Amino acid sequence: MTHITPAHFLDRRVNIALIGCGGNGSQMLTGLARLNHALTALGHPGLHVTAFDGDTVSEANIGRQMFSPADVGQYKSVVLVHRLNAFFGLDWHARPIPASLQEVIHVGPGIAIMCVDSAAARAKLEPALSRAAGYVMDLGNRASDGQVIFGHNKSTVEDGSTPLRWPYAVLPELIDTTIPEDDTPSCGLAEALERQELFINQAIVTPALGILWEFFRHGRLSWCGAFVNLKTGHVRPLPVDN
Repeated sequence: MTHITPAHFLDRRVNIALIGCGGNGSQMLTGLARLNHALTALGHPGLHVTAFDGDTVSEANIGRQMFSPADVGQYKSVVLVHRLNAFFGLDWHARPIPASLQEVIHVGPGIAIMCVDSAAARAKLEPALSRAAGYVMDLGNRASDGQVIFGHNKSTVEDGSTPLRWPYAVLPELIDTTIPEDDTPSCGLAEALERQELFINQAIVTPALGILWEFFRHGRLSWCGAFVNLKTGHVRPLPVDN
């Protein structure tokens, strides 16, 4: 089964809303800048990213996320976007506020990338995302395993294309707020690493970027997600199917 990329994602600049700039989000935003640079070199109009995150950088973030000691106390979204804009000559935007329904709808993303760390945050935004016309990619992880799922809520697709499933239909537990979650902040990197492996975020982001590369560069997808386990070394792709 193959999902074919709609033509308007290939012949015009694509809006992306990145929601969350922490463990997965900081790695993802950096990867999106590299992806944009490669695509524009190949003649694609490129990406325009708006990054949402109201959190500030703490000491515990350094080393596990894409921040330095000089960034402590500053907004994560602002630090990352300013850095990438200067490095690659971009015009991307930072929103140092929690993503609201109105903000996400205003951006009108062709793709919304969810890098939040709670079911409550996903559940709050999911209704607006489901009404939008774009795609949604959700990245999530636990201590040493996680997943990425790329999907769409519309059944209408290009001729000969297999539709992608809605991420929260594939894994409804991602928006299940009845499941207890540990949201206690870490006081330092050592404590954070007791709760989460150092490279788990990078391991989740790599297949996510691989999916987007296939989507934009080759115009089709035969897989639309992956389940990653750093303890066992297993990476299981999620194929495109009905």
